[in-house]
This record gives sequence, C-alpha cells and structure tokens, in this order.
Amino acid sequence: MFCNQCEQTAQGIGCTKIGVCGKTNEVAGLQDLLTYALQGLALVAVEGRRVGVVDQAINRFTAEATFACLTNVDFDPLRFQNWINTTVELREGLKKKVAAAGGRTDFAAAAASFAPAADLAGLIAQGEQLDFINSLDSNPDLRSLKQITVYGLRGLAAYTDHASILGQEDDAVYAYLHEALAELTRTDLGLETLVGLALKCGEVNLKAMELLDAGNTGTYGHPVPTPVPLGHKKGKAILVSGHDLKDLDMLLKQTEDKGINIYTHGEMLPCHGYPELKKYPHFYGHFGTAWQNQHKEFPEFPGAILFTTNCLQKPHDSYKANVFTTGLVGWPEVAHVGPGKDFTPVIDRALALPGFAEDVDKGTVLTGFARNTVLGVADKVIEAVKNKAIRHFFLVGGCDGAKPGRNYYTEFVEQVPADCMVLTLACGKFRFFDKQLGDIGGIPRLLDVGQCNDAYSAIQIAVALAGAFNCGVNDLPLSLVLSWYEQKAVVILLTLFSLGIKDIRLGPSLPAFITPNVLNVLVENFAVKPIAATPAEDLQAILG
Repeated sequence: MFCNQCEQTAQGIGCTKIGVCGKTNEVAGLQDLLTYALQGLALVAVEGRRVGVVDQAINRFTAEATFACLTNVDFDPLRFQNWINTTVELREGLKKKVAAAGGRTDFAAAAASFAPAADLAGLIAQGEQLDFINSLDSNPDLRSLKQITVYGLRGLAAYTDHASILGQEDDAVYAYLHEALAELTRTDLGLETLVGLALKCGEVNLKAMELLDAGNTGTYGHPVPTPVPLGHKKGKAILVSGHDLKDLDMLLKQTEDKGINIYTHGEMLPCHGYPELKKYPHFYGHFGTAWQNQHKEFPEFPGAILFTTNCLQKPHDSYKANVFTTGLVGWPEVAHVGPGKDFTPVIDRALALPGFAEDVDKGTVLTGFARNTVLGVADKVIEAVKNKAIRHFFLVGGCDGAKPGRNYYTEFVEQVPADCMVLTLACGKFRFFDKQLGDIGGIPRLLDVGQCNDAYSAIQIAVALAGAFNCGVNDLPLSLVLSWYEQKAVVILLTLFSLGIKDIRLGPSLPAFITPNVLNVLVENFAVKPIAATPAEDLQAILG
C-alpha cells in the first residue's frame, strides 16, 4: 500500500504497511480499486449526460461510494467487494442506456472496461497491482494536483451524501463528481487545467455545504446558543459520535421514555443547539474531550456507543463489543444498524450495561453560534469593531488528531488577546472548547459555529461582515488558523481558495501529497502558509 491522504501519514511521507488510522494494506488497495472503478462509471455517466441520460440512483451511488474511501469511514473488505462489483454492474447497465440514446460506449481509459476479479483475494491483488496514486500521472506535480482533486472529491462526496439523506440535492454537484472523476483518467491535462479542476471542486463544495445547511436547518431549525453539560446523569446511557443529525433524531425518538440518556461526542456536540433535537428531555450532555483520547474515554463510558458516518479510528477491542455503526461506517466484527435504522440492538445493549452510577457536574460549554445567531447580533459586533472593543477575529478550527503538534491550537486560543474574538468549528475545537474566555459587551469571546460542514455558516458570517464594512473578506480584521486531518478539510480549503480567501495558516504540517512546486502555486496565489513554531510568533505576525 501507499497512502498519504491524511495529515498523520507515516513520517510525513506515506503509510506503506498499515495506515496510522488502522487501515490495512488490503483495504487500502480495495479503496484504490473502487476509486478506479468509479472513474470508469463516471466516463459513461458524463457521456450519458451529453445524450440526455441521467440516472439518479447512479448519482447517489457515486457520492456514497466515493465517500466510503474517505479516511475513517469503511474498514470492511467485504463491503468494498460489494461496492466494486456494484460499480461495474451499474457501469455496464448505463452503457446500454447510453448506447440506446446514441451515445458512445468505447473509451480509451482502461477504467471504463475494468473487469473485477471473481473473489475478494483477486480484488485485493488487483488493487495492489493498480498502484493507483502513481498511475494518476508520471509527472509528480501533475500527480500532486490530481491527488488534491481526488481527496477533495471524497470530502465533497461526504457533504453531498449527508445533504441527500435530508432530501437536498442538486444535479450540478453530481455532474461535477462524474466530470472530475472522468477528467482524472486523462494524461494530457496541464498544470493550469488541473488547478482549475481542483478549485472547481471547492466551488461545487460550497453548493454542497449550502444544501446540507438547508437540510439541517430546514429539518431541525436554526441552532440557538445552548449550554451543554459536560458531566453526566445517573442512569443508562448511549453515546453518539460522528456527524449525522438524522440518525441522532431517529435514536432520540426510539429512546423516548426508556430511561436512557443520550450524550454526544466529537462533532455531534453542535446538535444540542438545534431546536428540534434539543426538545428531547433525555438528550442530556457531551462526553469526552479531544479526538486523541478516544481509546481512553470510550472504555470508561458505561453505555452503548453509536458511530454515525466517519468519525474516529476503528474501535479498540476494549470497547468494540459496545459499539454500533450506521450509514457508510463499516468495521469488521462491529455491529451495523441497517438502512431501516431500527436502533433496538443499541437500546438493548445500553439497557444491559450499568450506565452511570451517580450524577456528576463538570460544568457546561456553549454551542449554537451558527450564522443566524451571530448575524442576529451583527449590529453589536460591528459597533464593537468600530469603537475598538473588538480588535480582531480569529477562526481557529478544523480537524483534530493524535499526532504531536496539535497543542499549538490550545495555546493559540489561550494567548489570543482579550480584545479579540475566537470563532471555531469542527472537531479541532476540542483542544480548547471548554476554555472560559469571557465576553466582549455580552458576546462570548469563544463562539462555536458548529460541525466542519458549518464552514458554510462561517463563510456567510464573513461575507456579511465584509458587506457591512464595505470591503472584501480579505480586508476584514479576520485571520484563519486551521488544522487538518482528512479529506473534508481538503475540500473546505479548496472552497476557501475558490472564494479567493488568502493568508490562511495551516497545520500541524502541510499535506504530504503537495509537491514543492504545487505549494509554490498555492503560496503565490493564496498566500497560504504553515503555522509557526509557536502561537506567539503567529499572533505577533498577525496583530503586530
């Protein structure tokens, strides 16, 4: 295997024997083979659109299958066997429809005629032989740009899938997924064209995040500021991690009046701010701190644990028996709740476990500061900036991880001057989410905007402030200090680039798949830079 798609990749170069995330050599090869098969399906889908053949089931499948290749989603070889075989079946069926409509079905790219092996061992061998990353392009800089787009597509597919679950779709998003997968089979594209393809990924992702935002807020209401207990109540318990609001909603409905309290972990914390979720009296609090502590925290949780969509490294044996998954999440020997989302097995497991023996108060944290809330006090914010009560805004957010160097973000927030505001989102906030920073004129200095996809809210806040001050976003007293781990962070970064946002500080380390020449392009066009050795250096450079 060779995998360098996440920030924690071995030695900052690439994982070659087993992924730091726990991904095996076999699964890595199967993910590569699935991506390759999807390229073949995409070639036919692009031709289909040309002749008026668009298959909605294939659209959704492409998003789901691309999402399945994202770090920390699916580690189950048998599920990848099914994904690959289904991809080829759909490709061949679509070819017949396209041919009947007068379209072509012969393509130069071998992916369009790829034939999967008959068994799992054969597929694994095909994946190893494919050497997918190196096969993208012989030129390292062009290969680097193609990798950026591949990883961006996986993040885009995640948000697209989340949105479709809530009934929000746009064919333009699916069209780009197919277009980009198909274009990546070509070896005649130059640097400028590939930069454009990557930036378009970011542009389309803004639409996908807008769709997801519409799904979340349209279904569950706009988040409102909400204090969330960090302690726990005596009684039975279920812990929910991941990202999926609909799964949480269904679980809350099915656990009503069963004597079970529901807790969030990780990116599910912002769910407490949604009116249609917070109305459940047994939706209680948040358990756990940072991503890197998962294997310490989860064995201490005396209830069932539900993972929705991608979230963490695969469960350790010490708590695996108490773990259930939904959606695309798949790990061997971990129980999966099927498409019908009957959570009875999760509920039964929670009832069989001891639960918490007593009430414990550990204080609260605030969440629910999405765009509606922040823009609702925009006049106060604008006035505070004008009268110098607020000197600067820092958006400190992104992914968390276990690799050393992420304490930078804790220290950065601790050192931000008292006349500055900190907005945060995604799981990177768990490095500092419980810091008591006080307020400025009644507005909390630390504002939790939400999940990683709520970058859409953060962008809308920035655009609105820029409009109020009659300037561009880059002219605002706003600095972005971001951490990244996986492919959703990649596509959000591409979205920021597509909007022309500059001077982003990125860490803890820069992506291993970006070559020096490609990095120079990003520096020249967007002034992106690595975080400094210490927060004090960056604060000095920003504030002077």
